[in-house]
Amino acid sequence: QLQVVESGGGLVQPGESLRLSCVASDFSWTTHQIGWFRQVPGKEREAVSCIATVDTSTYYADSVKDRFTISRDYAKNTVYLQMHSLKPEDTGVYYCVAAPIVGSGYVCYPRVLETAGVWGQGTQVTVSS
Repeated sequence: QLQVVESGGGLVQPGESLRLSCVASDFSWTTHQIGWFRQVPGKEREAVSCIATVDTSTYYADSVKDRFTISRDYAKNTVYLQMHSLKPEDTGVYYCVAAPIVGSGYVCYPRVLETAGVWGQGTQVTVSS
């Protein structure tokens, strides 16, 4: 049964960096897409980033472009979200989500992840001075 477990959240100061990890089980890089969402207090849940079967196909929300990077370790079935230049508005609960690919799998689809994915329990990220 597909499962994902996040880790790596914490309290950091503005401008600092943090890396989130997500370990997926019963998962295949060739048949699944995976990504990160966040729930910021007072705002709708937001798709942050996702990756499909090829490393060149990634998605980033405009609010995190050039600051966040999604990557993976194939051998460890782990996806990472490296976050730099963190801002107070990045504060929230970050969720890892995995779902079957769509079509060729060359493109990840945040909407599919959100509606059909398996969610982790979330990890809290707090950016505050």
